[in-house]
Amino acid sequence: MALLVSAWIWKEQFWFPENVTWADLEHPAPGVTYPQAGHLLYALPLAVGVFILRLLFERLVAKPCANILHIQTGVRRQVQPNALLEKFYLSKTSPDHRHLEQLSKQLGWDLRRVQRWFRIRRDQDRPTIETKFCESMWRFTFYSLIFIYSVFYMWHSPWVWNTRHCWYNYPFQPMIQSQYNHYIAELAFYWSLMFSQFIDIKRKDFLIMFIHHLATILLITFSYSNNMLRAGALVMCVHDASDVFLEAAKLANYAKYQRLCDALFVLFALVFFITRLVIFPFWIIHSVLFESWEIMGPYRAWWLLNSLLLVLQVLHIYWFYLITCIAVKSIFKGKVSKDDRSDVESSSEEEINSNCSKKSM
Repeated sequence: MALLVSAWIWKEQFWFPENVTWADLEHPAPGVTYPQAGHLLYALPLAVGVFILRLLFERLVAKPCANILHIQTGVRRQVQPNALLEKFYLSKTSPDHRHLEQLSKQLGWDLRRVQRWFRIRRDQDRPTIETKFCESMWRFTFYSLIFIYSVFYMWHSPWVWNTRHCWYNYPFQPMIQSQYNHYIAELAFYWSLMFSQFIDIKRKDFLIMFIHHLATILLITFSYSNNMLRAGALVMCVHDASDVFLEAAKLANYAKYQRLCDALFVLFALVFFITRLVIFPFWIIHSVLFESWEIMGPYRAWWLLNSLLLVLQVLHIYWFYLITCIAVKSIFKGKVSKDDRSDVESSSEEEINSNCSKKSM
């Protein structure tokens, strides 16, 4: 049964244009390397290593930086222990008015006291500024390094400046070591994000982010398996560019450098618009949709890969809407507004989180 499922998943008629087989890529000419689907299995243990590296980075690098910038964990008020309210809180952190009235009658408390208990209890579970700072510093470091690396090795590649080269002689395009390093690092990182999303800061767009990470992993996996490395590398590079500025703006915000935060946020919004709403759809998706059709014609996996790219583009439009909302608020308030993604209620109106988008890939 497993063999039948595997044969169906890796059916050559699905993955490649007509008259191309897996054997053609498994036995390249001497000195030539093609991607092999089995190579991607290395990303799973590497994802565990990336997660461990993140924990070490946050403890040994990010926390000392937070201390230098005087970012404190803060002392929070503790709720009065109450077994009934705690049991209800574990099932529903934000009860509606009807439940609040029922709890008020059971305990003999006035309604405002019950509301205050839940507000303080939610605040206890809210991650500290130091925790958010460490998370953002880790992401900023990864996105910066991987973006610099990708630009460095792709700069002199002809397919960067003329995307038609992504499809000439496809899929018989030799893979270089830098492409493999780029792919395996990105895949391991996004696998680690998939795992850590369940223990990281909870936000309103948890499901959206889950879909984003899943679509990204599928895109990386599929594009590597059928040797669509050139277009895939362009997609990853374009997405990483804006994430660098997003995380930098968040770091400035947590350190209370408001003017720097606002400037970085504006820069992030501009880079996001240029890379994800201009370059990505009109340069990369246009090449995958139209230039590849013209040069080699469509095939089954071609439809799937383009569908995933379009899913990402829809997410980009949604996130740019959030960015625009925050930008409009900042015009009237003079600073970047509260995080529209945060699902944790803050007890302080002074706390501002500029994380309006991720993702990215």
